[in-house]
Amino acid sequence: MSFIGYFFILLVSSVVSCTKFDELFQSNWAPDHLLIQGDYANLTLDSLSGCGYESKKKYLFGEATVQIKLVEGDSAGIVTAFYMSSEGPNHDELDFEFLGNVSGEPYLVQTNVYTNGTGNREQRHTLWFDPTADFHSYSLFWNRHSIVFLVDRIPIRVFENKEESGVSYPRNQAMGVRGSIWNADDWATQGGRVKTNWSDAPFVATFRGFEIKACELEPETEDAETKCGLTRQFWWDKPSLRGLSRHKAHQLKWVRARHLVYDYCKDTARFIELPKECV
Repeated sequence: MSFIGYFFILLVSSVVSCTKFDELFQSNWAPDHLLIQGDYANLTLDSLSGCGYESKKKYLFGEATVQIKLVEGDSAGIVTAFYMSSEGPNHDELDFEFLGNVSGEPYLVQTNVYTNGTGNREQRHTLWFDPTADFHSYSLFWNRHSIVFLVDRIPIRVFENKEESGVSYPRNQAMGVRGSIWNADDWATQGGRVKTNWSDAPFVATFRGFEIKACELEPETEDAETKCGLTRQFWWDKPSLRGLSRHKAHQLKWVRARHLVYDYCKDTARFIELPKECV
């Protein structure tokens, strides 16, 4: 079966899948800026505050997907995010961050991977569509072998497990699924040179199509490795998902050739010696 085919197989009861916001998520800051309308979540940013939500449960391995329609018009200075994160200073985190721009200029999608509290693994891409005109899906797939960032089921980035080379990998800490919108005009658009135009506020990003197919954990009471890491009974542990299929690898190559605009692994001005995972 193909790489994509296994994304739709559910083999065990600990895998959850749902599209209703209130069953999976709750507000984690500025609830008055988060409006739920059926299966839609409208996240609002104004001069007073942005807002965010988080899943009620935490997960180790699997896939989380959401459909997002980003802020239209002049979105300079605004960041909309879909991400997974554990707690604490030594947290793990997987990020989609959508960096707004002035009208007519493209959004940038920044992805990042934190392991044990260390990030600085940014990549930035343009998109092959207007993310403000309609909803598009964004997925975080995660198993013991790799992390795959997907846009409309097309991989745009793969972070491989290179623990044998001394690179830490997120495989012990359960992560919550989160979304947010906030003002980041000190860095988000053209390095902070373009500021948020508050005369256009409020800014609204709409989320829908929430789906989590992952191993659910209660981190205070369950051992992550025992329940989710070693049993080999989950769909994401299938041999075909240890890497990309040939078709998916070609898609990734196409994205990198046409849409990758920044890769920390190629930033020789930033690193005297490139990180181990870049070698």
